[in-house]
Amino acid sequence: MKELLKSIKEKAMQQLAAEDANIEEIRIKYLGKKGELTSVLRGMGQLSAEERPKIGQLANEIRESIEKAIEGKSIQIKQRTLDKALKNEKIDVTMPSNMQTIGHIHPLTVVQRELEEIFIGMGFSIAEGPEVEYDYYNFQALNIPENHPARDTQDTFYITDKILLRSQTSPVQARTMEKQKPPIRIISPGRVYRSDAVDATHSPLFHQLEGLVVDKGITMGDLKGMLELFAKNMFGEGTKMRFRPHHFPFTEPSAEVDVSCFVCGGKGCRLCKGEGWIELLGAGMVHPNVLRICGIDPEIYSGFAFGLGIERIVMTKYGIDDMRLLYENDVRFLSQF
Repeated sequence: MKELLKSIKEKAMQQLAAEDANIEEIRIKYLGKKGELTSVLRGMGQLSAEERPKIGQLANEIRESIEKAIEGKSIQIKQRTLDKALKNEKIDVTMPSNMQTIGHIHPLTVVQRELEEIFIGMGFSIAEGPEVEYDYYNFQALNIPENHPARDTQDTFYITDKILLRSQTSPVQARTMEKQKPPIRIISPGRVYRSDAVDATHSPLFHQLEGLVVDKGITMGDLKGMLELFAKNMFGEGTKMRFRPHHFPFTEPSAEVDVSCFVCGGKGCRLCKGEGWIELLGAGMVHPNVLRICGIDPEIYSGFAFGLGIERIVMTKYGIDDMRLLYENDVRFLSQF
């Protein structure tokens, strides 16, 4: 039996010494439950009491030798595999790298930040509100009750009878007036939603920036002066402004506000369609009903509000004639800004 054990060890060592040795197969062949060494150990019962401990000790030594050889071979194979990978996958750090394309801020974000900076410089703070809004804040708190004709002009995305996607950022004004007593001076930029067909000038999702000032003694003159200062900061010192009478349910009096074309200076060009003026925003004095609904006494306080579409500013500023370009994420278009 000694010779058989030594033969098993010799064969195992020879197989492990081979370059392409399969470690797992060798382990199973000699040390597994049905392996050659295990089979020898099972026959130890036939040995005499004197031979048994000697053969058992030799078998254990051979087992340990084979296990150590297998472990050493495993380490050797892993190291060889690693060396091969390092050799084949090494990086030449002296080679020129591939140019990485660096992104930049979207034109909508650029203009929104510019608008925010201008108004913050005039003492406004930024207020935010939910895009999924209650019908009450989107309409009723703004003097637009149920069945009001103004609701027909806004194709609103309703989620339930009382919950909708806000069609304007004006609900932020109502929420602010409920929580904060005058003086109030805020702007509320953000996304709004209307069920409009997609074309060159309409989108079901677009961006607005609205502003609100409420305090004692606020007049239309304050609104006019503030908007003129904004226009000069945004479009240049030579910018002129005109007010055209209009109607909004939440302001009285109300006006549409135009600025002189900053490309042609009012002479008429392609951008302003030959008119010399560009329609910019809507504005007016906050309707007394709106103040009253929000818990502010219109006999003591007055205020003005205004709202503009950020897409319109972007398209005007950069001479873009199709709003869809702002949402299609075409790198060829966006890389121009």
